[in-house]
Amino acid sequence: MNIEIKKSKKPVKYEDAINILEERLKLVNDNKKKELIWILEHEAVFTAGTSYSKNEILDKSIKIYETNRGGKITYHGPGQLIFYFVIDLRNRKKDIRKFINILEQSIIETLKEFNIKSYADRKNIGIWFNNNGKLEKIAAIGVRVSKWIAYHGFSLNIDNSIEPFKKIIPCGITDKDVSNLKNISDQNYKKIGDMLIDKFITNLKTLIS
Repeated sequence: MNIEIKKSKKPVKYEDAINILEERLKLVNDNKKKELIWILEHEAVFTAGTSYSKNEILDKSIKIYETNRGGKITYHGPGQLIFYFVIDLRNRKKDIRKFINILEQSIIETLKEFNIKSYADRKNIGIWFNNNGKLEKIAAIGVRVSKWIAYHGFSLNIDNSIEPFKKIIPCGITDKDVSNLKNISDQNYKKIGDMLIDKFITNLKTLIS
């Protein structure tokens, strides 16, 4: 599978990352560049997808970056792993639901390696952890598809602050909390990015048309 793997060591501004994804999208569409998987961290930012509502902003003083990905409002910041991609579905099965399932399974299978049992939820997209009967969100997924090329990606909370999420209604969900992996299990997650890449590439093979 001919995919470029990119890993940024320094935090990347959200706007800069989106511009790079948009440019890669055009190049992949024109068959001028490889597909892309990009692991990074963002500088602190609140982002809003195409279906967000302004009443989901609890702290009106915060700045919101509106983006064209699917989903509602969320927070990105240091300690959170961002997994971006530009994946061409034109020569694969054009099945968006299956593609989302591949993302979900890649996260769930990776967390299982750390003995963390997580769940996908059909009603509330993302990955969840059952904390004594209370579901807590640990990964948010937001994807956009243009001309059968899928891009954007998901964020996984590792040891980022949970406090900023209190300024919004994360992903528009009022009755569930947000957590991170360090709160669930204090382990070394240094290699989790590489593990996610491996799982995603393996699972992506099931989309062969």
